[in-house]
Order: sequence, then C-alpha cells, then structure tokens
Amino acid sequence: MCVGVPALITSVSGDVLPMASIDLAGRQEECCLAYLPEATVGDHVLVQNGFAVQLLDPEAAAASLAAFIELGVLAPPVP
Repeated sequence: MCVGVPALITSVSGDVLPMASIDLAGRQEECCLAYLPEATVGDHVLVQNGFAVQLLDPEAAAASLAAFIELGVLAPPVP
C-alpha cells in the first residue's frame, strides 16, 4: 500500500518533464508533475512515490497533514 502525503507547490520547472519544488510538512522536496501538468505554484497536491497524483483543496491538505502529525507519521513543522 502507498501513502500519499499532501504538499504545497513552491515552484515549477521543466518543459518536457514538469517538476515541482514542494513544501512537504516543512521540508523542501522535489516531485514530478507528469500526471498533473496543470498544477501551478500555490496548489496543494497529493504526492505518492515522488509523483503529484491529485490536486487538493487547502482544507483537505491541512486536515491530512494534521492527521499524519497526530499519528506520529510526520513531525510537527518547526516554527
């Protein structure tokens, strides 16, 4: 089973293979936007195995992150 983690897109690059820099619970990571080429900076996406697979609304992203933090899967963001 794969677990998707919500993230915020902070920048987008690449022409043939679109890539994004993302904020994943306070950490900067990279993910591929091949499945969501319409995603833009400021969008929340669900990331699985390094690929953005679904657009999320901000409320759903926040609720998912809070659940991961509550379960101890992710560390709380550092202020």
